[in-house]
Amino acid sequence: MRAPLIVTAELGAADLAWFDGLRRRHFPPERNQLSAHLTMLHAVPAMLEAELKHRLAILAADRPRPRSAIAGLLDLGGGTAYRVVSDDLDAIRAELTEAFRGSLTAQDTHGWRPHVTIQNKVAPRIARALQDHLERDFVPRPLAITGLACHRYEGGPWRAAGVYPFRGR
Repeated sequence: MRAPLIVTAELGAADLAWFDGLRRRHFPPERNQLSAHLTMLHAVPAMLEAELKHRLAILAADRPRPRSAIAGLLDLGGGTAYRVVSDDLDAIRAELTEAFRGSLTAQDTHGWRPHVTIQNKVAPRIARALQDHLERDFVPRPLAITGLACHRYEGGPWRAAGVYPFRGR
């Protein structure tokens, strides 16, 4: 059975570097196998790869970069993330979930809380302490989203399967 595909929103270079720096400082190093990412769909069946790539290419070609913002912190219980708000990304995700209705997992068909995880798999008290620390100086700010991407999940680090930059006006 081929590995499922993961769909992400590509982060702008400066934002990616900032998030990755936070991950290096706060994510348990033995578990930090990925760069920072904003997951839109967690497990698209591999048999739909051609259709998924076609849809991602069209979505990115037709749209400008989505308006997005880092809106606050998100308590993951045993981790910490930055909450992302974007009506534009919400619309793209809704279009994808509708296109693949009946083929997605429960995780992908239920509500979506867009976020970028900077810490996970820690004791809740450690996560809460980081959230308290980060909230002291937090100011909402824009987030650059440059494209859409798909990756193949193969049990460890993801393998890139395609990147689709936003090119619309």
